Amino acid sequence: MADLLNIGLSGLRVSQTSLSVTGHNIANVNTSGYSRQEATQVATTPLYVGVGFLGSGAETDSIRRITSDILVSQLRENTFVNAEQGAFREQIEQLDSLLANTTTGLTPAITNFFKAIQTGAEDPSSIPSRQLILTEAGGIASRFNTINDRLDQQNDLVNQQTRTVTDQINRIAQSVGDYNDAIAKAEVNNTPANDLHDAREEALRDLAELVGITVTPQDDNTVNVFVGTGQPLIVGAQVNTLGVVPSANDPLRQDIVLSDGTSTQAITNLLTGGELTGLLRYRDEVLDPAFNEIGRLAIVFADTMNQQLSEGLDLSDNFGANLFRDINDPVLMQQRVFPSTNAATSSLEVEITNAGQLTLSDYRLEFSSPTNYTLTRLSDGVQNAGVIPVAPSTASVVSPDGFQINLTNNGFTAGERFYVTPTREGAEQIEQVLQQPEELAFAAPLRGVSDLANRGSGAISQPEVVSPFNSPDVVNNQPFDIVFTDTQNFSFVDNSGNGLTITAVPNPIVPGQTNAVTVDVTDGGGNTYQVTMDITGRPMAGDRFTVEFNQNGSSDNRNALKLVELENQPTTLSGAGVNYADAYGELVEKVGTRTAQSRVDSQAATTILTQSQNARDSLSGVNMDEEAANLIRFENAYNASAQVISVARSLFDTLINTFR
Repeated sequence: MADLLNIGLSGLRVSQTSLSVTGHNIANVNTSGYSRQEATQVATTPLYVGVGFLGSGAETDSIRRITSDILVSQLRENTFVNAEQGAFREQIEQLDSLLANTTTGLTPAITNFFKAIQTGAEDPSSIPSRQLILTEAGGIASRFNTINDRLDQQNDLVNQQTRTVTDQINRIAQSVGDYNDAIAKAEVNNTPANDLHDAREEALRDLAELVGITVTPQDDNTVNVFVGTGQPLIVGAQVNTLGVVPSANDPLRQDIVLSDGTSTQAITNLLTGGELTGLLRYRDEVLDPAFNEIGRLAIVFADTMNQQLSEGLDLSDNFGANLFRDINDPVLMQQRVFPSTNAATSSLEVEITNAGQLTLSDYRLEFSSPTNYTLTRLSDGVQNAGVIPVAPSTASVVSPDGFQINLTNNGFTAGERFYVTPTREGAEQIEQVLQQPEELAFAAPLRGVSDLANRGSGAISQPEVVSPFNSPDVVNNQPFDIVFTDTQNFSFVDNSGNGLTITAVPNPIVPGQTNAVTVDVTDGGGNTYQVTMDITGRPMAGDRFTVEFNQNGSSDNRNALKLVELENQPTTLSGAGVNYADAYGELVEKVGTRTAQSRVDSQAATTILTQSQNARDSLSGVNMDEEAANLIRFENAYNASAQVISVARSLFDTLINTFR
């Protein structure tokens, strides 16, 4: 009787345990990361009774956590891929909205500015038309500034989010380390701590949303967690920490470092996956190039406008003043370079020599000795090495990319580095400086006049200055006269009739045709410039044409028309180049394309993550129908075991009553 009673009791215990496990599953149906559990039972050791072995009941062998390391690993990996794509998409959509919007974008401002110049060129003496140009110039400078401010705000937000994410990573990593310690202690006798495993796995998933991780199980049921290319974040219960520090190369940027308490390692470029990597990738691949591209456009725009205005005359017969702040203002040149290592005693400044050749890259200038340097273009690693004179000296590091670094060498040291950003602050620094509309230089500096006594049918077009020209020598001195000695040949004389040695091509001309003549002139101040004009018709001997300073040329709009032409000139980028609007359009197009691709990548990552989640849930998730069936099954088993006990008691009572 005792054996039958024990068998019934064992069945009760096993069924009760299974019912408890099923109830636990049902209670946690909505618990995030919970893996359903299953009580496994085995037969107890049978008893030998002479004729064979007699079973002695059942017992619970273990409470098993239903999970798959492969599915969990896939889910974790897809989690940090999806989080990276989501963070990248969230940031780039904001930039795309900023650049493409007609209210905040640059294209309408460029269009309005050149419309105002066109209006001014139609009536170059009109003060209201000139004032409109100044208003639109201020508007386009303000638009550049606004875009730069918004980029700055995004950069600050990325920096702030980076710090927040690293703090969250450290907090979650510490909790994983605590779970490791608790699991190791709880399972010292090989007793599975299923709920602790679930909690740790959920913490690892939360961690994977922030940064890509690699998880390695250990023999004591703890896990080691690595970030990047194998940098240890969690080793058992020991947790290292992530930090945010100014970059060693660029103090304006932030780097991610991993610290174990005794040493620190920069891991910014080693990280993969997660929200943190999405933020850093957006900064490196989109935000920084956008800073440089909009900055380069601002520099080119200001420089070409100022240069063209400097070649014309205003209403007071003065050569044109700058409409925008000089791109090589000493303050601006100094702001384009700063030391990235040790406090430098030397003075450096970056001078833009050819704005159209500027690239979108930043640069690093590094000295291997007090005189030997290497200039590295960071976008592709191209290097230029050179030697400067021994200190103290003034020298220049010339770049093929449209700038040079002017050095005042007070003694460089080996390993000293400087970070060079030729274009980054261009959109912030552009500023309208011309305030008086009369100072807009709409007139060309030279004009051609035919002598009234000319007898032939020859004529000259208005001369155009080809090379940069603002020679003060011509203000008081007529540049030259062209005097024909016959119908084909001519010579040059000054305003006193003295012969001049000036080179002209062609000379002689072909009468009756249009002869394009290029004249190389060196004035009394030693300034050399080129003048082009057309000579047509049939001049006669003694005919004279005068090329003179365009004094009182208030109705002359030739330089204004050249300003208008700049709208469609290939002023930006090397090679064939593109105009201002197309340069900005390329930036908008690149960001727009990346945004569209980001949406596709994010949607794909979300779909894959959902599939991974469903695959994991199909195995480890709680199925209420299945658990309801288990409740009935285990309840019936419990009732049956209770019936066995009842039978054993009845038999025992019958046996006792027999001996009464």
